[in-house]
Amino acid sequence: MAALVLAEHDNHALKPSTLNTITAAHQAGGDVTVLVAGHNCAAVAQAVAQVAGVSKVLLADAPQLGEQLAENVAAQVLAVASGFSHIVAPGTGFGKNVLPRVAARLDVAQISDILSVVSPDTFTRPIYAGNVIATVQSQDAVKVLTVRTTTFDAAASSSGGNAPVENVTAVADTGLTTFVSRDIAKLDRPELTAAKVVVSGGRGMGSAENFKLLEPLADKLGAAMGASRAAVDAGYAPNDWQVGQTGKIVAPQLYIAVAISGAVQHLAGMKDSKVIVAINKDPDAPIFGVADYGIVADLFETVPQLIAELG
Repeated sequence: MAALVLAEHDNHALKPSTLNTITAAHQAGGDVTVLVAGHNCAAVAQAVAQVAGVSKVLLADAPQLGEQLAENVAAQVLAVASGFSHIVAPGTGFGKNVLPRVAARLDVAQISDILSVVSPDTFTRPIYAGNVIATVQSQDAVKVLTVRTTTFDAAASSSGGNAPVENVTAVADTGLTTFVSRDIAKLDRPELTAAKVVVSGGRGMGSAENFKLLEPLADKLGAAMGASRAAVDAGYAPNDWQVGQTGKIVAPQLYIAVAISGAVQHLAGMKDSKVIVAINKDPDAPIFGVADYGIVADLFETVPQLIAELG
């Protein structure tokens, strides 16, 4: 058996999600080959070659792959897919965009958001917003998988490995989509899915102005900022802060939930956090059911006190 991992990158650096995906692929398919598809991305391929557990790196470098358009990347995956028993990508927006196209073209059922590998053909994945963990067995000749990266350890990225890098022919532009522009948010804080500490606010914050009360706490802790869907929908926080089933999945060392009631969709995105601290004035809020530490108090009093205690 052999697994093909689709690397997530920005043409300059490898995204951490790929390292967790390599671990999952190694457990599922044994021998791991990584496909780096992009433009002027040789440095990414060299970085992947140093990752523990990688046997080979395939480099497809061409302008039509530079913007990571899903149609072109999916075609590139299919062009090199022969001989692999597993095709694996991170369960991020990138992987979710590309792999369903690959599965459809291969006429196989994709298994999404796997949490663990039971055997090469059997995996666990969440259903019903994470309230049930399903064990899924696939009889397909090729298993197409996306990985919930927070449940797998990252492969060592500087292990001194020396996997060979093989240049492969890039596919032609499919012409199905055209890249127009990209707006990139400039973050002064850690990226949400990679942060060790996350401070999130909910609809109970009351306004976008009140949301700013959490920023000094996040700054003290070196934390990323997050939000519930209700807070995002209300316009209190930007979309890329959303944590939950329809947002980002996080599993930091510390998750602080402020004025978040704990809807099941939000819990699905953060309940794997190592330590959860909840601040809510409602003692019956569902968030306290998953919290390691709960503070029943007014956030407008408690948050400034926490900031003061942190110096």
